[in-house]
Amino acid sequence: MNPIILSCSSLREFVDLAQENTGTSYPVTEIDREFHAEPGEMKKKLAEMIRDLPVEYDTVLVAMGFCGGAWDHVSFDRRIVIPRVDDCISLLMSVDDEFIPNRKEAGHLYLYETDPDDFSAISLMRNGYQSRDLEGLDQKYLFSMLTQGYTHMDIVDTGLNPCYEVEYVEKAQAQADELHADLDFVPGGVNLLEKLFSGRWDEQFLVAEPGEMLLHGKFFG
Repeated sequence: MNPIILSCSSLREFVDLAQENTGTSYPVTEIDREFHAEPGEMKKKLAEMIRDLPVEYDTVLVAMGFCGGAWDHVSFDRRIVIPRVDDCISLLMSVDDEFIPNRKEAGHLYLYETDPDDFSAISLMRNGYQSRDLEGLDQKYLFSMLTQGYTHMDIVDTGLNPCYEVEYVEKAQAQADELHADLDFVPGGVNLLEKLFSGRWDEQFLVAEPGEMLLHGKFFG
């Protein structure tokens, strides 16, 4: 097996930590997290990236989740190994070996970034509607409609982010206040990435051989 890691850019630091912890040094290629705003475009970009990988890499270790269907009804000419989680948040919240595709709670937003200036929980939603043709509509009203269902904001304690430092908490609190949400902490880590890189592929992973179709049901069934 000659693997390469395909990582969401939002997880690169966690990928590096997991490789350090497992003693691996696989090459890494990244997809920009901004593609999350349009899963269809992400699917196209992923297909292009995997197609263009050097032929000597026969296995792609995917450091991301299902991501809105970006991995649904696709197949490739090399082995794909991907965590069976819905997104990067659930990936980082997978602190044990139990197969739970979605570890998030309804009404909760999650922060896990190492630098609090990079918090994306709100900015991704804002970018999502600002990228659409909504001229003439009140932006504050749109933002309130998109965020009205969120009552909690949780900091994921990944072990990498300085989540208990004053500056980090203050900036998280500012975002929580913008949503009128309660702020709290939840456990996290790189357990799933460590399993991915060390080849411990149990039921928490989907292993698709060359030509095998990746499907929604295989992820979550």
